Amino acid sequence: YIHYYNHDRIKMKLKGLSPVQYRTQPLNLPCL
Repeated sequence: YIHYYNHDRIKMKLKGLSPVQYRTQPLNLPCL
């Protein structure tokens, strides 16, 4: 649940955050 929630949350924020923030949390997107 936590994993899926974080993945979906990061994915939504991905469009709001810069690519730097996205690459800063690559471990949170193992399924990406």
